[in-house]
Amino acid sequence: MSDPLVLPAPQALFNLVGRELAVTDWFELSQDRIQQFADATDDRQWIHVDPERARRESPYRATIAHGFLTLSLLSHLKKEALQITGGVGMAINYGLNRVRFPSPVSAGSRIRAHFTVKSVKDVSNAVEAVFFVKVEVQGEMKPCCVAEWIVRYYLPSQGTVDAV
Repeated sequence: MSDPLVLPAPQALFNLVGRELAVTDWFELSQDRIQQFADATDDRQWIHVDPERARRESPYRATIAHGFLTLSLLSHLKKEALQITGGVGMAINYGLNRVRFPSPVSAGSRIRAHFTVKSVKDVSNAVEAVFFVKVEVQGEMKPCCVAEWIVRYYLPSQGTVDAV
């Protein structure tokens, strides 16, 4: 992987609309991580946490990661794709416009993400960026997650923050 794209301020995102920023390094989704996510969310469905049953009964023949686990890793993965070095008081996950999980992630698989700037606009004391994110599984044709993710970069010490 190449180094992350480094920007001096969030306003630089305006010049990058339509551009893929980076592709992240591969990241392994181990059974241990899947179990920890199941424990944290109380989503202990057998397709995630019972390797023996999954080998016998699942069409995937292995446990699979929760879609929401993959989605929750976007913040971590974005740090590998993009770093903004100034002009940000805080960055907020503002939400998602669209999310799909077209294919599963078997335990032990490796994923990586492609980040593209879909749109950027000024909002009250912030720059709002919408990223198109495609997460792929190593060796698979279909992505495991595609999403439009909204991130707000609030300017330093600009007073109150919009309700999130």
